[in-house]
Amino acid sequence: MQGLCSDDVVRLDLATPSAASASASSLSIDEAESAETRIQRLISEHPVIIFSRSSCCMCHVMRKLLASIGVNPTVIELDDDEIAAIPTPAAAADAPGWRGGPSPPPAVFIGGSWVGGLEALVALHLSGHLVPRLAEVGVL
Repeated sequence: MQGLCSDDVVRLDLATPSAASASASSLSIDEAESAETRIQRLISEHPVIIFSRSSCCMCHVMRKLLASIGVNPTVIELDDDEIAAIPTPAAAADAPGWRGGPSPPPAVFIGGSWVGGLEALVALHLSGHLVPRLAEVGVL
């Protein structure tokens, strides 16, 4: 499955699946799925995916960092009530940038695994582990 180009952000309304934009043609929507199931499926279908709030400056920085490496992530914008459907491990409370709440947006997943927010992604990059991880999931 191909990802979206770095300038594309999908506004995905999980409450009304038919509202997905035409630019999201690679994102299949099943109206019978719950928001949690749909998010979990999107995570499994895309090697690098970012869930964000609308107009999130941290998401923009994450996209630019990944683009500088040669990766164009799929970016899904969610409303505040939809953010709660993003699965995060119990260790999220110890992750850099965690501010409490259901999930620290933006939340990036690589190869189906939760990475965290912007600070966690930058830390992964600075430690030299980001590029090998991206190569491992086949996006480099």
